[in-house]
Amino acid sequence: MPERPRTPPPIDRPAAPKGWPGGVSTNDDRRFLEGPRRRVEEFFRACRIFGEFIRGFRALHFVGPCVTVFGSARFSEDHPFYDLARQVGRRIAEAGFTTMTGGGPGIMEAANRGARDAGGHSVGCNIVLPMEQEPNPYLDRFVEFKYFFVRKVMLVKYSHAFVVLPGGYGTLDELFEALTLVQTRKISSFPIILMGCDYWRPMMEFISARMTQVGTISPEDPSLITFTDSPEEALQVIHDAYARGRHEPPPKPSRLLREPDLPQQPHPTFDRAD
Repeated sequence: MPERPRTPPPIDRPAAPKGWPGGVSTNDDRRFLEGPRRRVEEFFRACRIFGEFIRGFRALHFVGPCVTVFGSARFSEDHPFYDLARQVGRRIAEAGFTTMTGGGPGIMEAANRGARDAGGHSVGCNIVLPMEQEPNPYLDRFVEFKYFFVRKVMLVKYSHAFVVLPGGYGTLDELFEALTLVQTRKISSFPIILMGCDYWRPMMEFISARMTQVGTISPEDPSLITFTDSPEEALQVIHDAYARGRHEPPPKPSRLLREPDLPQQPHPTFDRAD
């Protein structure tokens, strides 16, 4: 199937902090994390955080159900991990899910590109940083967040699974937060799939052997992670988990509220487990 034209996606971007061109600054974040401030300053910051949640809800409430793919932005198009992520994005789209990523290059671009190859929906959720990355050209919607924790909530809230390819600190951050939420039963029927087995094997050996041996996790906790290099196996795990869940009919956007929508695509349908 020929690729659709590389048209820039609509960008939902947070308001620009005063005195910073383009709206990208970490000064406010630093002040937020450096201890208590004046009450009025903390109040208005809380209002900005609330506003970012509302903006995220409006942008993402009607794009799902999603599967989120994580991984490094540093892999080029000719890298095997890029090709693997593209295959995964294609499979996700063929199954009727929206592919969600951080919206940048590397693994993120590959997964979004794979979704577009299959004619599926493709969404990017970026975090604003001083060294701003441009959205990749394979997105139907691109949303930027200023606060890490708001972005994390959105990724979990609108995802039915995480597929994690090789990445750095940010990828590990998302991985272990999701594991913690599943382990503590804050979320259920939420597959966490590691792909790129050779890359992850030392970490998995540490989790399976050392952490269980010392007793810092329960013996069954390593089973919360699926470890595979097969896109087919990964999607089967997602299928099975989705079929076990109970899903309300997807909400419809309100024209009165001018809520954004994406073109219709088939909703995932699977036989429910008994």
